[in-house]
Amino acid sequence: MAITSANRLELLQIADAVAREKLIDPDLVIEAMEESLGKAARSRYGAEYDIRAHIDRKTGELTMTRNRTVVEEVENTFTELTLEDAKEIDPDAEIGSVLVDPLPPMDFGRIAAQSAKQVIMQKVREAERERQYEEFKDRVGEIINGSVKRVEYGNVIVDVGRGEAILRRDQLINREAFRTGDRVRAYIRDVRSEVRGPQIFLSRTAPEFLAELFKMEVPEIYDGIIEIKAVARDPGSRAKIGVISYDNSIDPVGACVGMRGSRVQAVVNELQGEKIDIIPWNEDQATFLVNALQPAEVSKVVIDEEADRVEVVVPEDQLSLAIGRRGQNVRLASQITGLDIDIMTEAEESERRQAEFAERTKLFMETMNVDEMVAQLLVSEGFATLEEVAYIDIDEILAIDGFEESTAEELQARARESLDELNAKAIEKAREMGVEQSLFDYEGLTPQMFVALAEDGITSLEEFARCADWELAGGYTTVDGKRVKDEGLLEKFDVGLEEAQALIMNARLALGWVTEEQLAEDEAAAEAAAAAEAEENATGAEA
Repeated sequence: MAITSANRLELLQIADAVAREKLIDPDLVIEAMEESLGKAARSRYGAEYDIRAHIDRKTGELTMTRNRTVVEEVENTFTELTLEDAKEIDPDAEIGSVLVDPLPPMDFGRIAAQSAKQVIMQKVREAERERQYEEFKDRVGEIINGSVKRVEYGNVIVDVGRGEAILRRDQLINREAFRTGDRVRAYIRDVRSEVRGPQIFLSRTAPEFLAELFKMEVPEIYDGIIEIKAVARDPGSRAKIGVISYDNSIDPVGACVGMRGSRVQAVVNELQGEKIDIIPWNEDQATFLVNALQPAEVSKVVIDEEADRVEVVVPEDQLSLAIGRRGQNVRLASQITGLDIDIMTEAEESERRQAEFAERTKLFMETMNVDEMVAQLLVSEGFATLEEVAYIDIDEILAIDGFEESTAEELQARARESLDELNAKAIEKAREMGVEQSLFDYEGLTPQMFVALAEDGITSLEEFARCADWELAGGYTTVDGKRVKDEGLLEKFDVGLEEAQALIMNARLALGWVTEEQLAEDEAAAEAAAAAEAEENATGAEA
């Protein structure tokens, strides 16, 4: 493999041909050649030497050199030399400079040539992979067309032109089967750079795929006049999308449906007949939820914003329609609104309200020693707890028909007396359960809360300060794709997430775990982050 003048230009021609074929920079191919030739030379002269090859980009001439660095103290005689020895070769040499000694032309031999070829191919493959990654990494979120190259264990390998992409089984629509050579359209979900090359992951089940299809079919969405605010899908079966128009003269639902349903039908055909409900978006959660539960009619909506939970009341004949086949309608409505939905009939709601009424009436009768009529009057006026009766402004009680001032004062006195008795019993029980004085001295907790905490093993201020806010206030976690309720220790006392955070941080402050300055810094950082997020959302809306 001696490089003669006859084949010098061939090196450049080969590099150019390989670069065109692999769609990479010719310089990368030449650099790979230089590295491979240098490796082949080291196998001939010795692997310890620093031997480098250089190919002239214009003439193709190959030069081989040995490089040695000038150092104060030589540790490797093959790649280093002292300043004294370097001065004999180059009087201008100094510490840190590199002496370059040219090497004579050489015949590399068959084994060295084969090794050089392997290095070149490896470098070309790496450059090709890098080129593919750079090309596709910025296309995440786009729809791409390709042809099925092969099917492996249910996963579809798609030829996307300058690379291969994978469409996993769980990203295929139900009952969807592809054969080699079939055309396929999918959403680029992720692009990763891995050792074996760039991995392009496609999806046909992602909600974003549905949104991008509508963007292709509806010019108003592409132009930004109409925006898809939310998408929920049961791939291959049914989907719901929430749309809003920023032009009052354009109906967002009608624009997405198209003339005689032409636009929505094009999307339905691509998704194997998936039925699509197009819903007008509304900033008011209750209104949007009513729209999302269509075609069912809704009588009443009660939203618990703190828990992201909602109760929906529907007529008896609308219950099955609101729930949908196998719970599909309410599940999709829950996904698109981000709320946990409980559906009940008007009869069930009435029964529940009667049960609550009876329970509160019984509470007032037993704790305040009043007759049933007085207790019912209190409940009817919205009183639900002893605390409300005991500490509310007396004028609120006097507003009830038939209640005189003496009656109101007596009711409040009885309520306070009953509360004192219940609190004393709760404190005694908490002491028996091992609650320490440090927790009793902490302000913000009631005697009943001490008992609830002790039942969970929290008996000291230190243990209370280690709690997480959701442990006290409750919340929701997702298990196997379903939202599961986590009961909070103090949730039954109407302790919300913000109140729980304040209680815990004040406990840590009392123990000296944090300082006022740290709390102020954290609060300022949180406010700045919230302001930045609001500004970003506003900028996105304007765009």
